Amino acid sequence: MEENLVMEKDIVIIGGGPGGYVAAIRAAQLGAKVCIIEKAEFGGTCLNRGCIPTKVLYRNAEILNTLKNIEEFGIKIDNYSVNVEDIQNRKDKIVNQLVNGVEQLLKSNNIEVILGTASFKDKNTVSILLKNGDLREITSENIIIATGSTPSMPNIPGINLPGVFTSESILQFKEVPNNLAIIGGGVIGMEFAGIFSALGSAVTVIEFLPSILAQVDTDLTKRMTVSLKRKGMVINTNTKVISIEKNNEGLIVTAEGKSGEIVFKADKVLVSVGRTPMTEGLNIENLGITINRKAIVVDENYESNIPHIYAIGDVNGKSMLAHAASHQGKKVAEKIMGCITTYSIEIIPSCIFVFPEIACVGITENEAKEKGIEYKTSKFLFGANGKALALGEGEGLVKVIASLDNTILGVHIMGPHASDLIHEGAMAIINNMKVDNIASMIHAHPTLSEAFEEAVLGLKGEAIHSVPTRKR
Repeated sequence: MEENLVMEKDIVIIGGGPGGYVAAIRAAQLGAKVCIIEKAEFGGTCLNRGCIPTKVLYRNAEILNTLKNIEEFGIKIDNYSVNVEDIQNRKDKIVNQLVNGVEQLLKSNNIEVILGTASFKDKNTVSILLKNGDLREITSENIIIATGSTPSMPNIPGINLPGVFTSESILQFKEVPNNLAIIGGGVIGMEFAGIFSALGSAVTVIEFLPSILAQVDTDLTKRMTVSLKRKGMVINTNTKVISIEKNNEGLIVTAEGKSGEIVFKADKVLVSVGRTPMTEGLNIENLGITINRKAIVVDENYESNIPHIYAIGDVNGKSMLAHAASHQGKKVAEKIMGCITTYSIEIIPSCIFVFPEIACVGITENEAKEKGIEYKTSKFLFGANGKALALGEGEGLVKVIASLDNTILGVHIMGPHASDLIHEGAMAIINNMKVDNIASMIHAHPTLSEAFEEAVLGLKGEAIHSVPTRKR
């Protein structure tokens, strides 16, 4: 296609998830003529089959965990029961409400919405198979690929047996399994482990790596592993699944650990070993777009090796988090529209909805060691925080990592509302804040945020509510 031809749109976006729809809205705000193509539901995996439905179920699990310990609060409940149909209806209602909200936002920003499956005809033309069977082509100077990812399915014999679920299909569960085996102890696997354990399942986690939640600071994962085992969850690390078989009693998972073969019996099996970028059917190979391990390779502006073709979110494999996709979508829209952005380094907080919550931002202690960074750490336990104890959630800690000149480098939280507290840590890191910057800010009492303040003050030996470390 000749460069001097007039294009129909300034930007065409393939995929209406948290990367795609945010990019569309931001571009429209900047005056672009935008079209967004979606083959399924707006909101993508996050809204329909990931973040939101799992957090709805997490809330159910939170309430159930509170009920199990309700007498601690001086409240007695004779009995209660779980109604899966009602749980599913509430989940679907919330998802539908949010999907409708996204659709209304796109409409109110005058963004053309096309429902269908897209593929590239050439670097400026997208061919769309519409839901009614018709074909349509649309041209654009800039194309953003935001097609997301799908659950990875390892080559394990029996993985397609009935009763074996992915993280997406298990969301439609009709009954709570008595015994659930989870293959994969990463973020998604451990979130479902906590949810189904609270619902009443006996949960067994099988993880190939030496630790669950391998990307999390080891001070947190060690405590989390001990906590989960104490609550009755079975966790097997350094264990490789060999096969899944079915017999009259259910599913048999055969694995190999350090001590040899291990056999697990379960009613249902969840396979949760990560996600794979979704590029199938886009026809990008004919354009010569560079791919690495199924992810589209992009530069610092999220532009592929083909000029004016961008890839954001899970499909570029950089950070498979919804908020990272949204950030990338805004950045690309602003770059295309010539808007000078103020983005510098990308500090991406990570939140894991287990019990208690985990949230992290910046470097871990192991990363500091690997990079040869001279550092110091400080910890403050939620057991010494008044608000945490009032909530009945005194388990966990705040850990802060700083350089020797007291610049905050990493914040790692395991405890109540960690996903909300982490943003003060992110703000500190992205602004190169030091201990004194945090110390000069008054934290309200009684709040969970005081735990962060105390952990930071501990870097200089100034924490008030920690017993001082004895000097030898």
